[in-house]
Amino acid sequence: MAMSSQPYATVLRTMKGMPTSDGAGVSLTRVIGTPALPDLDPFLMLDEFGTDRAEDYIAGFPNHPHRGFETVTYMLDGRMRHKDNHGNEGLLTPGSVQWMTAGRGLVHSEMPEQESGRMRGFQLWVNLPARDKMVAPRYQEFAPERIPLIKPVPGVQVKVIAGTVGQVQGPIQQPATEPLYLDVALQPGTQWQVALPEGHSAFAYVFEGQALLGDAEDARSVGQHELAVLGAGDTLPLQAGAQGARLILVAGRPLREPVVRHGPFVMNTRQELMQAFIDYQEGRF
Repeated sequence: MAMSSQPYATVLRTMKGMPTSDGAGVSLTRVIGTPALPDLDPFLMLDEFGTDRAEDYIAGFPNHPHRGFETVTYMLDGRMRHKDNHGNEGLLTPGSVQWMTAGRGLVHSEMPEQESGRMRGFQLWVNLPARDKMVAPRYQEFAPERIPLIKPVPGVQVKVIAGTVGQVQGPIQQPATEPLYLDVALQPGTQWQVALPEGHSAFAYVFEGQALLGDAEDARSVGQHELAVLGAGDTLPLQAGAQGARLILVAGRPLREPVVRHGPFVMNTRQELMQAFIDYQEGRF
C-alpha cells in the first residue's frame, strides 16, 4: 500500500453548527449542510439532535421521500420508530444505528416512541455514486449489542459502527464509500491514536467535553458541539481534556461527482433531479 505523505492528520478548520428545525418542527443543530460547510464529499449533511424537552422532538419526521443517497441515524438516547412505504418498520433504541440506502426512492417516517425524557443522536447523509443512485432501497440496522465495543488503551472506549480499528470490523458494509464511523469516549487526560483510511474525507465532532486533535506540535483544541475537518494523514492522535471527551469520528471515500440536490433528492444532473420530483408525484417511489 502506498504511504500517504502525512503521518499525522491535522485539523484544517473547526466550526459550530447552526440551529435549525426539520420534519414537523424538530429542533436540530446542523453541522454539515450549512453555508459555512455545504458538504464534505461524500458527506452531504450532519444533524445533531439533543434535548430533554419533549416539545423539541415530539412532532417527529412524518412521511417524506428520499432518493439518491443514504441516511445514517445513530441514537444515543431515546426511541424512534421508522416505517416506509415498502412495508419496512423498526425501532431505534439507545445505542442503535440505522444505515438506510434510499437508492431509487422510498417514502418513510421517523417518529419518537416516547412522550418525555431525553432524545439525542445524529443523522448523517452520505452520497451515493451515480452507478448506485437507482439501486433498490435497503436497510442495515443494528442494535447496540451488535456494535463492537473495544478498549484499545486504558481509559478509552470505542464503538466501531463502520470500518475497522485494528482487527475489529464494524457491522456496516458500504463498498462505494468504505466508511469509517466511530464513537470514541476518552477519560480525562487519556490519549489514543486512530488509523485513518488513506484518501478519505474525515471529520471529528465532539459532543461531550473537549479534546486535542492532531500531533503535539499542531494539536487543536475542539470543544463541545464543535466539528473539526481533518486533513490528510495516516493517523489522528486524540487527547481528552480535563472533563474527558466523547466524539464521533467519521471518514468516507470522496466520490468527486457533480451533486445536484434539492430537499430530499440528491442526483448528478438537473434532469435526474426533475425526474425524481415527477416520479415522486406520480407515486413511483
